[in-house]
Amino acid sequence: MAKIWQAPAKALLRAGVHPNAVTITGTIGVVLGAVVFFPKGGAWLFWGTLFITFFVVTDMLDGTMARLSGKTSRLGAFLDSTLDRIADAAIFGALVWTFRDDSATALGALLCLTIGAVVPYARAKAESLGIDAAVGIAERSDRLVIGLTATGLVGLGLPQVVLTVVLWLLAAAAAVTVGQRTWRVVVANRADLDLARDHHRDSEDFSHHPDDAPGRAHGDDASAAEADGTHAGEPDEGGQASTAR
Repeated sequence: MAKIWQAPAKALLRAGVHPNAVTITGTIGVVLGAVVFFPKGGAWLFWGTLFITFFVVTDMLDGTMARLSGKTSRLGAFLDSTLDRIADAAIFGALVWTFRDDSATALGALLCLTIGAVVPYARAKAESLGIDAAVGIAERSDRLVIGLTATGLVGLGLPQVVLTVVLWLLAAAAAVTVGQRTWRVVVANRADLDLARDHHRDSEDFSHHPDDAPGRAHGDDASAAEADGTHAGEPDEGGQASTAR
């Protein structure tokens, strides 16, 4: 897929467009498409989906531009992640408002919005703790594509129940993804506790058996050294260090 976006990415770079500008423009387009088209219902759901899809592709385009230009930065990564949350909120929030008279559909969209927001947070928090949590059955792109497809098809005339079912399934998939990422943290935490327990056990063993502690001479060797009046490694009467033969 990356090769598909290289041609338009190079064209925009030659025109002097910055990757961050594409990120911001894409988010503005998604928000406008959601709040202007979706609330009108009917066929506007389809046209809104097409409008939003056009701007959603910038999520792939800006990353390609950043890699080609060498302009990857912490600001770019921050904007990309933060504006993704705004775009998602606009899409599913608009669906909540559009179908506010149908509690099942509105609630499904609300769950997609709320649980979907936790999915990337769970990964980011885990990775801030040094835990790889890049797992899950429903990444953002998957949920977005499926949700927009169902919305557009309903706009073309499919029964609204299709969108309702899809939204609830997406919410469930998002919840499973959060659970998978949480489990990664649980497993890592158990490993930390086991390691700490092993260290504590070793410390207790050394406290109960000091002769076994590293650097301590065993009782028989120490006694023999004391009987000879010298210690291993100390000079003897000839001025040479005693060494084992």
